[in-house]
Amino acid sequence: MSWGTELWDQFDSLDKHTQWGIDFLERYAKFVKERIEIEQNYAKQLRNLVKKYCPKRSSKDEEPRFTSCVAFFNILNELNDYAGQREVVAEEMAHRVYGELMRYAHDLKTERKMHLQEGRKAQQYLDMCWKQMDNSKRKFERECREAEKAQQSYERLDNDTNATKADVEKAKQQLNLRTHMADENKNEYAAQLQNFNGEQHKHFYVVIPQIYKQLQEMDERRTVKLSECYRGFADSERKVIPIISKCLEGMILAAKSVDERRDSQMVVDSFKSGFEPPGDFPFEDYSQHIYRTISDGTISASKQESGKVDVKTTVGKAKGKLWLFGKKPKGTALEDFSHLPPEQRRKKLQQRIDELNRELQKESDQKEALNKMKDVYEKNPQMGDPGSLQPKLAETMNNIDRLRMEIHKNEAWLSEVEGKTGGRGDRRHSSDINHLVTQGRESPEGSYTDDANQEVRGPPQQHGHHNEFDDEFEDDDPLPAIGHCKAIYPFDGHNEGTLAMKEGEVLYIIEEDKGDGWTRARRQNGEEGYVPTSYIDVTLEKNSKGAVTYI
Repeated sequence: MSWGTELWDQFDSLDKHTQWGIDFLERYAKFVKERIEIEQNYAKQLRNLVKKYCPKRSSKDEEPRFTSCVAFFNILNELNDYAGQREVVAEEMAHRVYGELMRYAHDLKTERKMHLQEGRKAQQYLDMCWKQMDNSKRKFERECREAEKAQQSYERLDNDTNATKADVEKAKQQLNLRTHMADENKNEYAAQLQNFNGEQHKHFYVVIPQIYKQLQEMDERRTVKLSECYRGFADSERKVIPIISKCLEGMILAAKSVDERRDSQMVVDSFKSGFEPPGDFPFEDYSQHIYRTISDGTISASKQESGKVDVKTTVGKAKGKLWLFGKKPKGTALEDFSHLPPEQRRKKLQQRIDELNRELQKESDQKEALNKMKDVYEKNPQMGDPGSLQPKLAETMNNIDRLRMEIHKNEAWLSEVEGKTGGRGDRRHSSDINHLVTQGRESPEGSYTDDANQEVRGPPQQHGHHNEFDDEFEDDDPLPAIGHCKAIYPFDGHNEGTLAMKEGEVLYIIEEDKGDGWTRARRQNGEEGYVPTSYIDVTLEKNSKGAVTYI
């Protein structure tokens, strides 16, 4: 089946059909473009939706990570990935379908125009041949009629007896001329007719079939291209189905990860204060003095004094425990988080200690790397100057000392919290033991000399005094660090109550020199004792009372 043989006389119909095919191709391309815009808008709206409902946390106020919240956040992440896949669909359609259709439509228009121009040129050439043949035919017909008229005139004069011989001869010459011209036009007409018939046969059996064949192939390629684009349109969607399925599976897994028991426990961990429920208020009998008699006045008074409860103290303690269930005390956040309930304070301190430990580890790694680099520079001076690393090493050492002091300070606060959250009886027992140990400690003896290598003076004596304020401080924890020091000289510390130290060793200061030449210090492991003030370089915190630097 060929358009050239079957549709040899349907040039105009084929012109309209091929134009309709290109219009249909462009219409489908417009459909794909609108679908791409829908996908892009859909993906954009999904991303905006995810952005709108994503949690906005700050370092100061972090939301509790409940499993239901985590699941919702995971669903948002999966939805964001799903939106990304819709964008992939749009990009694939734009590149593989829409872009290809527009390029092909442009090429198709150019090719169709070329083939139609060839067909029109062939038709124009055939029309020109027909006109030449028709003109020669008309001319031959006209000359034949003129020859017939000349013959009739000659015969009339030849039969006329009155006609002169000259008229007859003239008519005969005219007849011969017209006959000769008729013969020439006849030959011309025959030649033009033969040429036209040949061109017409070539036109309808060679030229037109070839042009129509090319138009047919062009139209069939257009149909095939549409089929490929239909398939690509579907493949763009099918390619992302596995990833979309994973996104949906992720949402299902997020839904399954919700644990109501864990959420309940997180509520407890987030809001537990660590306070004990308030005890019963004692009965205060104000009527005893009404029924008191003279005879038993002494006994009643002694009983009342022995059984009397300090109302202010009881109420004060009860109020201290009840504040969590009412309004929280207002005030600025303190460095030791003492404005928080015990349990929350413990968590905050533990978080800070973990952060400081991470920073300390980072600084230690940096110190180790700098030392290795320094060793390399010392062995290979051409690689660098070891002295150029000294400022960075000094800065790193200062950072390490600062972080260790911060860690120790926070650990002291943490120990204080953990001690106070235990049983009241345990705290009292522990406090009494510590109090007795403090009372029983003896100080070393010695005399002060200018020799830096001798123990020159004994540390101050400590005497415990039990007075009316002991009850207020019976829960005291170990003293917090108020600064740090670096040993200038080594110290043996053989006497009881002293603390041995090496040259360059860093210690924490927990008690300043009170004028007796001794400073109380503590190691990282918690070991405490007195060291000579003249043997150390002391740096106190800026916020501590009487911050001074001793050298």
